Amino acid sequence: MRPWPATRGRAAAVQAAKERRELEKGVRRRGIVTSLLTAAVLVAAVNAVVAGVGIVQETRSRPLTGQERADYVKEDVARRWHDWPASMVFPDELEYVGLARSQQFARRVGIAPEIPCWAGVDRSVASVFREVSCRSLLRATYVDQSGTFAITVGVAVMADEDARTSAAAKLPIDDRVGVRPVAFPGTVTDLFGAAQRQRSGWVGVGPYIVFYTAGYTDGRTRDAIPQEELLHSELWPTAQALGARVARSLGEEPEVPRCTQGNEC
Repeated sequence: MRPWPATRGRAAAVQAAKERRELEKGVRRRGIVTSLLTAAVLVAAVNAVVAGVGIVQETRSRPLTGQERADYVKEDVARRWHDWPASMVFPDELEYVGLARSQQFARRVGIAPEIPCWAGVDRSVASVFREVSCRSLLRATYVDQSGTFAITVGVAVMADEDARTSAAAKLPIDDRVGVRPVAFPGTVTDLFGAAQRQRSGWVGVGPYIVFYTAGYTDGRTRDAIPQEELLHSELWPTAQALGARVARSLGEEPEVPRCTQGNEC
């Protein structure tokens, strides 16, 4: 039996309505997806702009803070023993004041090879360096302007300022011990050894302990000097002056830039 024409028309209308509803659903879905994608793109763009602004702000030059200036000085001072040439740590000549307040200069005889801290000091000092982190020991020997005194200056490089402070508090209070002299064969310091030391001392600056020890170039030992002559009017002041000058140079504050990228902010 064939369907009535009216029946076929209603079926076709129902099918058409169904197709329209499906089409509308598809359009709505595409609209939602498009909206979501647009929103995601906008969010990404905003994030990129914010990140770009942050990078510009981070990389552009600005004035250093007080803490940054202090850190700059500390780091510069701590690198000097390694970054400076040996002749800058131990200059060819060091100025000191002689008798009658006359300006005089001590001449550097030689610079010893870098060695472990414990290897170039007396046993009581070495025991301190084994407890507290000490990186290296640098030494050089000078003679005064007259060639009468020999002075060895030693720079003990500690891990940092805290290590230097800790080690200094434990060093023995004894002017007979400290850095061991360095003699250079074939020079006026040839006879300068541990027994020839008259006095020893040290001064601290930054992460460094600068030792100095002095004696006579003619080989006289400490025991051979009469008690009343141990405090020679020139020998000890000269040694102190040389140690202080090396320490002052190592610890002198550098010129600090005003900004993170030089002096232009």
